[in-house]
Amino acid sequence: MKIIRLSILIAALMIFAAALVIAAEKRGAETLTVDGASKGAITFPHKAHQDGLKDCSICHTTFPQELGVIKKLKDKKELKRKQVMNDVCLKCHKDYKAAGKAHGPINCNGCHGK
Repeated sequence: MKIIRLSILIAALMIFAAALVIAAEKRGAETLTVDGASKGAITFPHKAHQDGLKDCSICHTTFPQELGVIKKLKDKKELKRKQVMNDVCLKCHKDYKAAGKAHGPINCNGCHGK
C-alpha cells in the first residue's frame, strides 16, 4: 500500500514538473530582438514585460505570439508602419507615466537608440 501511495506521489510530482517546464517554454525568450526598420534593431525586454503586465493579450491582440511575426505582418502589409509602436508600446508607456507608474521609454530613441 505504501509503495502505491509513493508511486502516485512521484507520478504527480513528475506531472507537475513537466507542466512547469511546458509553461516556461511558452513564455518565450528573456529578451527579443525586434526589427526596428531604418532606425535599427530593438532589444525588447520580453520577460520584464511578462512579469510586469501579467497579460499577454495586451500586446498579442495586435500580433500573434510567433517569432518574427512583426516583420512578417509588415511584409504582407497586414501591419502598418509604426502601428505596434504607436498603438501598443508608446500608448502603454504613456498611460503608465500619466498614472504615475514606472514606465518604459516614451520616445523613439528610448528603444532604437540603444
